[in-house]
Amino acid sequence: MSDQDWLYWFRHSAPYINAHRGRVVVITLGGDALAHPNLTTIIHDIALLASLGVRLVVAFGARPQIRERLDEAGETSGYQGRLRVTTETQLPLVLEAVGRVRALLESHLSMGVANSPMHGAQIRVASGNWLTARPIGVVGGVDHGYTGRVRRVDATSIREQLSLGQVVLLPPLGYSATGDAFNLSHEEVAGEAAAALEADKLILFSGRSGIPDASGELMREISVARARELLGEGHLGEDDAAALDAAANACDRNVRRAHIISYGREGALLEELFTLDGLGTLVTDDDYEHIRFATPEDINGIQDLIQPLEARGILVSRPRDLIETEVDRFLVDERDGRVVGCAALYPYPSSAMMELACFAVSPDYQGGGRGDRLLAMAERHARAEGLGELFVLTTQTSHWFAERGFELVGADALPPEKRRDYDAGRNSRIFVKQL
Repeated sequence: MSDQDWLYWFRHSAPYINAHRGRVVVITLGGDALAHPNLTTIIHDIALLASLGVRLVVAFGARPQIRERLDEAGETSGYQGRLRVTTETQLPLVLEAVGRVRALLESHLSMGVANSPMHGAQIRVASGNWLTARPIGVVGGVDHGYTGRVRRVDATSIREQLSLGQVVLLPPLGYSATGDAFNLSHEEVAGEAAAALEADKLILFSGRSGIPDASGELMREISVARARELLGEGHLGEDDAAALDAAANACDRNVRRAHIISYGREGALLEELFTLDGLGTLVTDDDYEHIRFATPEDINGIQDLIQPLEARGILVSRPRDLIETEVDRFLVDERDGRVVGCAALYPYPSSAMMELACFAVSPDYQGGGRGDRLLAMAERHARAEGLGELFVLTTQTSHWFAERGFELVGADALPPEKRRDYDAGRNSRIFVKQL
């Protein structure tokens, strides 16, 4: 990277730094990630996030370490599906392996060697009995013993530690009211913690850079509904399925975004958080696009979006002062603080119609359904106001609107006040949709 590239990246990371400061981010580190040579750089990146004010929870796993300890003791590690069967004699060995992994993580987070990224970090780590668990019990005739499920997360205690600037470690262990310990899936721990804390993000480190489709192609962004479909199709490996299931469950429960990235790629965590598109698979809830009515803070973003289209004659020119006056009429589609789509709504109650104007989606995001979502929101708003028709004037996007149920009409179908302002010289085509 050249000096200019570095300066550009650093300056343009500022919005993301501001967006993540004070937010809760839950990160998973499975046992394979903890044994990978790239662990040191992941720890450096975690330290950087902590120094930038991100409130971090790290849910770690220990599957290979547990397997190794059981093998050393001559114990057979039984599985049913993705779940390890933990017998009473194996539980102490599981606790020992998890304890070693926790000590490893704490030691890495405590480093502060001069001339290293950890110098002066002074990270404080907290952990505790914040997970209440229950036994899985007998499934398919198999008693899972001391393998359990998360019953409750003590979100209040965790938030107290985060407010003190601590990095919270969550081991793959939970405890019952009777004092029993249970071996848990670290993916489930992370997902349940993220949901209980209403985390802004869940980051799941995986052995690959995201989730592949049936052909092996990386999927960059998928909805919760699509994630459920993929899990049902059965072509995913166990680790991919566990990560995707945790991501979907978290997004179903108020976590806005879950990211699945590779622990083997240096800088993957920073690239996912501090660039617009990241590099892994993003799992989102249905409301991720955050289509909402604009505020004055969106004016610059709206201008940046529509000015190239105005220059090409696709949109009617709107000076800034007009946008400022009418900003409350605009819907905006926001992604990571950037306006990537907009539409202005002008109601005509006497004619029971609403105009859809200044409709635009960034070229970088066309073809992903954003235009359809903007249109759906506009239709919903028109219905809420008791209006029965939506109309649009367009010069170059006639087919798009026609494919979505709009019908070509003449100028006499416009509301009288709009008809008076109709610019015949622009020769816009008029389309109306019955709601």
